[in-house]
Amino acid sequence: MAAVDKEKLPVHIGFIMDGNGRWAQKRGMPRKMGHREGARTFRKIAKYCKKIGIKYVTFYAFSTENWKRPEDEVKELMRLFNEYLDEVQDYAKENTRLVFLGDKSAFGKQMAERMTELEKSSSGFDGMTLMLAMNYGGRDDILHAVRGIADMAAKKEIKLSDIDESLVSSMLYTKGMPDADLIIRPSGEKRISNFLLWQSAYAEFYFTDTLWPDFTEKELDAALNDFAARSRRFGGV
Repeated sequence: MAAVDKEKLPVHIGFIMDGNGRWAQKRGMPRKMGHREGARTFRKIAKYCKKIGIKYVTFYAFSTENWKRPEDEVKELMRLFNEYLDEVQDYAKENTRLVFLGDKSAFGKQMAERMTELEKSSSGFDGMTLMLAMNYGGRDDILHAVRGIADMAAKKEIKLSDIDESLVSSMLYTKGMPDADLIIRPSGEKRISNFLLWQSAYAEFYFTDTLWPDFTEKELDAALNDFAARSRRFGGV
């Protein structure tokens, strides 16, 4: 495989971590074991992104629709999230800022407070921004922004003419972050599944049949080389 062109790296990569359950079922294991293996892949890929110089990375960890999954699977995901919060000091040592996208309140007061505190304590780090989309949905993100703008208008803090793309972007969970340049989805599925709908308006998409627990640094290199070869015109010629 050709070396990754450092001059053509995306600024912001979004990962749809798909295929954990199928990975486990193919091996005769409970689906929750796939999520545990997928969590290892997440840690590995996050560190590799930092190593090669990606400035913003978003991982789709738990969608607003994932609450519909079997109770034991949801409980296992919550355990994994708590383990991640326990380990987060490792990212602090690496100068990584942490941001959680989505409605934190659904995870309970204690966990929500831990997430908020981690965001505050890492806010000054600039080596890489690591965003975890948890209880996140692209439509919910836009709805959250629209409600915020409507509230500002009701309080006469803004006029109708003040509402533009910049204002909407500033009210999203990703406020202050650049839009996604590259969205990667493993597992063979070819859909966006309500992930970063506004923020991926001009993103490039890369799909692979590899299940997320099997996704490697080499697979990411392949996606980055594919991205570097594309012509991004943003509606121009």
